[in-house]
Amino acid sequence: MKTNSLFQLCRIGYIALVLLLTGWFVQQGVQGSYTLIFNLLWIIPLLMPLKGVIQGKPYTYAWASFILCLYLLHGLTLVYVTEDALVFAIIESVLICVLLIGFPFYARIRGRELGLGLKKKSPQKN
Repeated sequence: MKTNSLFQLCRIGYIALVLLLTGWFVQQGVQGSYTLIFNLLWIIPLLMPLKGVIQGKPYTYAWASFILCLYLLHGLTLVYVTEDALVFAIIESVLICVLLIGFPFYARIRGRELGLGLKKKSPQKN
């Protein structure tokens, strides 16, 4: 797969996830399950890598996967405990699983294209 097409897929998936979860948490806040402020606090970690994801920075794609793990726990917990929002929880979990595969894969491929990576240790002199 070409880097550009993987970049487009990851970016579209990330924006879809942001919109999906924003809609979900705002709806939960309006319904009164929790306060609207509390539910909006769930969105802040998801928005932190937004600029780097849209710009296609490999380093951002690498660390954004850690943030996605929090939301994967949310989705899998909903799958386990709810019957009302089961379809939403499955969509959320599948979308995040796809992003958890795509983000590091894009970061690795694009990082190699740009010549980024871990520096090799120089041999030690005794």
